[in-house]
Amino acid sequence: MLETNAEMLRAEMMDVLRLFGDVPPVAHTFSCEGDLFKNTVCVDGKEYFFTERQTFDGEIEYKRYARRFAKLALYNALRAETGRSMPWGALTGIRPTKLAYAEEEAGRPFEPLFEKFGVSAENISLVRDVLAAQKGIYAKEEGAADLYIGIPFCPSKCNYCSFITADINRTGQYLEGYLSALEEEIAACKGLYKKLKSVYIGGGTPLVLEPVQLRRVLLAAAPFAAECGEYTVEAGRPDVFTREKLDLLKEFSVTRICVNPQTFCDATLERIGRKHTSEDIYRAFSMAREYGFDINCDLIAGLTGESAEEFEESIDRAIALSPENITVHTLCLKKGAKLKEEESRLCVAGISEMIAYAREKLAGAGYVPYYLYRQKYMAGNCENTGWTKPGKACVYNVDVMEEITDNIACGANAVGKKLYPREGRIERIGAPKDIPTYIQKIHTLIEEKNKLYR
Repeated sequence: MLETNAEMLRAEMMDVLRLFGDVPPVAHTFSCEGDLFKNTVCVDGKEYFFTERQTFDGEIEYKRYARRFAKLALYNALRAETGRSMPWGALTGIRPTKLAYAEEEAGRPFEPLFEKFGVSAENISLVRDVLAAQKGIYAKEEGAADLYIGIPFCPSKCNYCSFITADINRTGQYLEGYLSALEEEIAACKGLYKKLKSVYIGGGTPLVLEPVQLRRVLLAAAPFAAECGEYTVEAGRPDVFTREKLDLLKEFSVTRICVNPQTFCDATLERIGRKHTSEDIYRAFSMAREYGFDINCDLIAGLTGESAEEFEESIDRAIALSPENITVHTLCLKKGAKLKEEESRLCVAGISEMIAYAREKLAGAGYVPYYLYRQKYMAGNCENTGWTKPGKACVYNVDVMEEITDNIACGANAVGKKLYPREGRIERIGAPKDIPTYIQKIHTLIEEKNKLYR
């Protein structure tokens, strides 16, 4: 599909090729003479020539610009060849806002670069709004960190899910050992940071734990939560909510929870493997409201078999519930998900209209976009966007998505990050994905984390 004389450029050029789907074979030639970057793209026998002049300082900058201009050249050639444009143009990275911040920190407005890359006016405006919403939260502070605690258990697995989650009904024999290892790992996080900004217990589905098990996790996290102002539990699927569990969250001063219906359409819930109905969503939401938590509600555009009208009804229903945050995801093919085994490429009818409807209705209801990120193999080359009522943005989401703090992550398959701001780099540390292996290697993992963060 792609022939190139520069292997270092192949991975990101393949990302551009995937945007367009089935295209004729592409031949690419790259060279750099001084500060002149040259790219030739041949598609179906037709050649396209592109040159960009750009000074650079050292090997890292050279590679950055080489990749940037090669992607742009390929995108422009394929756009000319197919007559199609993508909403994010030639930008294939996960974090468009991070690129926007880099431009602004260099003393340049980000808009000209995004326009050059073919990003739509609507998405440039979206990025501008996200940056505005992050004011007062966005801050690079050396030694600042957020703590993530992972509970990789669910009542069942949804067809779109790629997380390393276990059906708790089939893996209960590992739960005791997992909780013991997790308690030990959490306790060992003391002293790994100078300032803690937030605590986030995610999943999986944390509220799938029985109250006595949930209490153990909350007890382990309590000393850390006492240090910061934001404490989130991704409570998860509505069918696991009980008053006893919500009582526990309140007892341990949790400030924010996530109720994640994904859709309000009962037929879709059944198709994706959920064991609850839309009535359960209302029941869980009503219970949670009594405790005074800030609430996030997750929805997914493009779920299997769901029409644009059904998705739009879910948006309307979520807005009517008036949670503090609403996150709108775009369906994505992910390795490890059942959906990825059934589909090689997502072609969701009306996906652009779904996202446009969500933006219009959420903005009209007073919500503002405060973080966004993108993934490979997303339907319609769209994005995931978190929306918030003014003053209710989730600090953890901003910190993690913009990569401006250390992320200290605990649990199986949790990936932590250590930032080196002066060097402009990030070092990652990942825990074993397999739960028995995580339990077995917990002491080695703790040693490795101490070496990285201390």
